[in-house]
Parts: sequence; C-alpha cells; structure tokens
Amino acid sequence: MSLHSDSDGVHRSLLARMLPDLGVAAAISIAAAVCITLVVGQPETLYEQLVYSCFIGVGAFFIVDLARLRLWPGPGRRPGQWAAFLLLMLVTAAVTHYTGTRLGGLLFGHQPPALVDYPTIGRLSMVVLTFLCICLMVLLVEHRERVARIRREHQEARLRAEVVERQAVQAQLRLLQAQIEPHMLFNTLANLQGLIALDPDRAGLMLDQLIQYLRATLGATRSERTTLEQEFAAMDAYLGLMQVRMGERLAYRLALPPALRAASLPPLLLQPLVENAIVHGLEPKIDGGEILISAHASEGLLEITVRDSGLGLNQAGQAGTRRGGGVGVTTTRERLQVLYGERAAVVLAQAEPEGTIVRLTLPLETP
Repeated sequence: MSLHSDSDGVHRSLLARMLPDLGVAAAISIAAAVCITLVVGQPETLYEQLVYSCFIGVGAFFIVDLARLRLWPGPGRRPGQWAAFLLLMLVTAAVTHYTGTRLGGLLFGHQPPALVDYPTIGRLSMVVLTFLCICLMVLLVEHRERVARIRREHQEARLRAEVVERQAVQAQLRLLQAQIEPHMLFNTLANLQGLIALDPDRAGLMLDQLIQYLRATLGATRSERTTLEQEFAAMDAYLGLMQVRMGERLAYRLALPPALRAASLPPLLLQPLVENAIVHGLEPKIDGGEILISAHASEGLLEITVRDSGLGLNQAGQAGTRRGGGVGVTTTRERLQVLYGERAAVVLAQAEPEGTIVRLTLPLETP
C-alpha cells in the first residue's frame, strides 16, 4: 500500500512539473505552424499546419521532457550527458515527425509519406526544424527553471539572513540585560547595605520595591515579546525603587490608556531610556525633577514618550553626553532598526520649558 502511494505521488509530481513545460511546447509549435504557413504562402492550410505542428512538437517534447526529468533532473550536465541528450532529441525529432505526420494524415484523410520517402531534402529539413524547435523548448524551460531556482535560493538566503538578524537582536538584548541588571542591582544592594543600619524602615521599603521590580522583569528577560502593560509595570517598580533611593528629588507618573495595555513590543525597551533620564537628567540636578511615561497610538503606530524635567540637552557639561542619547538610547535605536527598519524610530529632543523628551515610535501590534 505504501509503495503504491509513493509511486502515485511521484507520478503526480512529475505530471505537475511537465504540464507547464507542455504549455511552452504548444506555444512554440503554434508559432512554428504560423511561420511555415507564411513561408509556403498558403494561409488556407493554417489549421492543418497547426494540428500537424502540435502533434509533432508537443509529442516530441513530451518524450524529451520526460527523459530529461527522469534521467537528467539536475541543474547541470556533463559533456557525455549532453551528447546523449542531444542524440535523444535528434532521434525523437525524426520519430515524432514521422508518427505525427501519419496521425495528421489519418485525421485529415491525407496520404502520409512512407518511411522510404523520408530521405529527401524537404523531409529532412522538417526533421531538422523539429529538432531545433525541441532545442528551443528545452532552453526556454530550463531557463525558466534556472530563474525559479535562483529566486528560491535568494528567498532561502533572505530567510536565513532574517533568522540570523533575529538571533543577533536577541543576543544584543541579552547583552543589554547583562549590562543593565547587574549595574542596577549592585547599586541597589549597596544602598541597602548602608540603609540597614541608618534607616531600617527605608531599607525595608527599598527591599520591597526591589522584589516588585524583579517579579516584573524576570519573566520579560526570558521572552522575546512582552505587553505594554507589563513594560509599564516594570517601569513603575523600577521608578519606585529609584524613588526610595532619591527620596523627594524624584517624582514620576505613568499614563497608559487601557486600549493599549495588550500592545506587543520587545522587552526592556523603556528601562534604558528611563535610566538615561535619571542618570543624565535628574540626578545631576540639585532639585531633581519628574519623569512622565506615556503612550498613545495613531495611524497604526505606537508612540511611547519618556519625558523628564532634568537638566536637558543644552546644559553645559551635559550636551556631549546626552545629545547622542548615551548607550541606552543608542542600543534601543539599533534594536528597533533591526526589528522594524524604517518603521521605527527613537527621537531625542529638548523639552519645554526644561528637561528632555524621548519619543519611541514602532508599529502597533495587538493580539
């Protein structure tokens, strides 16, 4: 049962490959019939020429194409294989011209030529024409297959490149996480160590915020996608932790519309931007300031804004650091470029009346 099924599958596959090829053979046979009719100057015989030409051309190419697919299926042939293939085409041209002429004669009631009548210039020239038409059919079909194979290889190469790019993005994300998490955790633990003796209540609050932060981020670090609600929850925990450390010098607000909570995005996009705002904008400022994180959607795009009321881009001594956005903004921009290309962007600008605003734009993706 299995052997019969495999054989049927092979035959169906072979027939499916040959049908488009036979269409090419029919087109060339029709063109040859039209040319012959014009050369002999007898337009009234066009219909008969079409029938004879299709009997000969399509029949010949059916035999040649079947042998080509079964005996020489590869993209290239060795010189010995080419010689055998050309000999097969020549013999097929002679045989199918004879049989096709006889079939046409039976159909139209014409007296077909006998085999002994073939060694004439007229008959031999028609056999040569049949051979040349078969060669043209083979060249066109193999050229089409070569183009399709090249396109398929390019498509496979493009898919492999996309896989490599995705793997590179994930490796870059892991590297970013490896840079961010120990740095933040070590600073927090150092602060905890100092607060335990000086201010146990505040140390306990910082420990609670650290636990919330870890609970919010550990899941995201192990996945390729997260939701905007989870990202905002992680930033709420992170800013709560920073607020314990900075005290009244840090205030923050998060504005997430309910309709955007399920929006999908890569994890840990916002933390580098928020940390950048704290380190370069609020911590150097004596009075500190406020951070506002908001999101909205428009025309299929998701825009997330991180705004701080810190020193801003134009303050002396900070322009060189913040004008390019620092490592966090640069890495976020590169990640979005690889993931979304020109559809995503990170724009850093001076906020009014003071501070810095970072606008992160990417395609809106919802479940």
